[in-house]
Amino acid sequence: MNVRAPTEVKIDDIKDRIYEELEHVFDKFPKYPMKIKREYLKDKIDELAMNSKNKNIRDLYRGINDFKRGYQPSCNLVKDENGDLLADSHNILNRWRNYFSQLLNVHRVSAVRQTEIHTAEPLIPNPGPFEVKSAIAKLKWYKSPGRDQIPAELIQAGGEILHSKIHNLITSIWHKEKLPDQWKESIIVPVHKKGDKTDYSNYQGISLLSTSYKILSNILLSRLSPYIDEITGDHQCGF
Repeated sequence: MNVRAPTEVKIDDIKDRIYEELEHVFDKFPKYPMKIKREYLKDKIDELAMNSKNKNIRDLYRGINDFKRGYQPSCNLVKDENGDLLADSHNILNRWRNYFSQLLNVHRVSAVRQTEIHTAEPLIPNPGPFEVKSAIAKLKWYKSPGRDQIPAELIQAGGEILHSKIHNLITSIWHKEKLPDQWKESIIVPVHKKGDKTDYSNYQGISLLSTSYKILSNILLSRLSPYIDEITGDHQCGF
């Protein structure tokens, strides 16, 4: 699919339409003086026009979608188990910690029917440099990093020296058969889905994983993919 930014000829028309269609957004804002509202709107319109001129499609349409949604007041409060609002940051953090701990940690596992499957070859070769490079190329852009705070774009732009270091790291992990402790941790971000924003059950947790861990995951995925159909069979799976 080809996506093109609006041409410079249409920028003025875009500005006029947005000015006309999005005035109602400020009706939901706090009662600031109209001059402040106008200046804020002008800055946003100029930002959209600049993104259009520079063909920055991602930020352009993200800004347009923000305007379409209108003003969304932020809410950092959350209710406890009894329905009372929590305002203290420490209590809010504990509420989220307890909620996701109960949701994600399984304390009792039911019996799973054992099936006979054909495993891969007993001697698995180490990941090669090309395999690691291919796994790095598969990393997605614009994704929030995990504990390592290293974005995928930085690793992909690191060049042969960085890719060689990552290959040595993954080879060492492969031989030890043990993941670094940092790779076992993730940052859980609550994302509101629907309903009351103070009700924690209306949120879905998104786990932010270390980018370097994703490289090893891509290698394992590419190696296991040929065996997936044989192992899973003709079943529909989901979560």
